[in-house]
Amino acid sequence: MIELLEELIQLGGVAAPARATARLRDVLLAALRRGVDELRKPRSGYDGPVEIAIASGDGMLLAATPADASFRVDPLAASERTWLLVAAVVAALVDLVDPGPPASAKDLGVRAGDLGGYLLIGLPGHVEPDELVELVPLAFDDHAATVDRLRTRAVAAPARLLEGPELKEPIGAHHPLRVAEAVARFGGRPEDPRSVEEHEDAVLAVLQPAAGPVRPHEDPDDARRIARRILQRLDGMGKWGGYHTDFAHLARGFAGNERALAQHVGEALLEAGLLAEKPSVGQRHVFLNPRRAAEIRRLIDEGEVPAGMRLPAA
Repeated sequence: MIELLEELIQLGGVAAPARATARLRDVLLAALRRGVDELRKPRSGYDGPVEIAIASGDGMLLAATPADASFRVDPLAASERTWLLVAAVVAALVDLVDPGPPASAKDLGVRAGDLGGYLLIGLPGHVEPDELVELVPLAFDDHAATVDRLRTRAVAAPARLLEGPELKEPIGAHHPLRVAEAVARFGGRPEDPRSVEEHEDAVLAVLQPAAGPVRPHEDPDDARRIARRILQRLDGMGKWGGYHTDFAHLARGFAGNERALAQHVGEALLEAGLLAEKPSVGQRHVFLNPRRAAEIRRLIDEGEVPAGMRLPAA
C-alpha cells in the first residue's frame, strides 16, 4: 500500500514537478479508492488513515475526497461517516480562507466536481503553497479529529494534481455542502450535529430566502401548519440523510400547547413515511425521506397532505 503522503514527500510535495503529475494522480485515485473501502467499515482508517488532498489553485482552494462525485446532485450518495468527513473538509477550507459570515445565499461559494469519480470540492480563496503545507493538517485535524471511529489526514498537494474538472454549484438551495459552508462561516463545526443545531437559525436566515415565498406559518389548520413548518425547517438545513436531527428537536420553535402537538405531528410524519428514522445511542434521530421528496415539497409549498396521512387533532 503506497500512501499519498509518502509519495508526495518523495516527489517534492507541493513543489513536485509537472512530470510527476501522472504518477501522483494514480496514487491519489488509489488512496481515494482505499478511502471508500475504509469508510464502509465499522472503524475507518485504522489500517492506514483515510487520505484527503488539498491544493491551492487559481483563485480556488481544492480538496479531493473519497465521497462519490454524484453527491453534488444526490446527498444520499454518501454514508453518514463519509458525509461527516466531507463536512470536516468544507470546514477546513473555510478556516484556511476565512471568508467571514455570509450575508446572503449568494455569498456561499462552495462548488463541486468530478475527479475520476470522486467528489472534488472547491471554495474561492488562495493560500501560498509554503503556508498550505503547514496549515492544511492543522485546519483539517481540528475538525476531522472529532468524527467518531475515523482516522484520517489531509495532505497539501500541487495545484495541477486537482485542477481540471469543472466545478459547479451543488444542486439544491439547501444542499448539505451549502449548509456546511454556512455553518463553518458562522463559526460552527459542520461535522458536529450539535453545532449545526446551534447555528440553525443563522443558517436558515441566509438560505431560506432562496426557497421562495413559501408561508406555511399562515396555514389556518394547526396540525398542518406545524407539519409544514417542521418539514420546511428540516429541508432548509439540508436534512435529507447526511444531516439528521434528534426527534425531540422537532418541537423547537413552538410554544405552549403547540409543543405537544408538534411531537404528535412528528409521529404522524414518521408513520406516513415523510420522515425516516435513524437509531442512535439513547436518542431517536430523523431525516427527510428522499423517496417522498415530491410529496414533501407539495406539503411544504401547497399544504397538500399525502393520501392516507392522518394528522392529529389540535
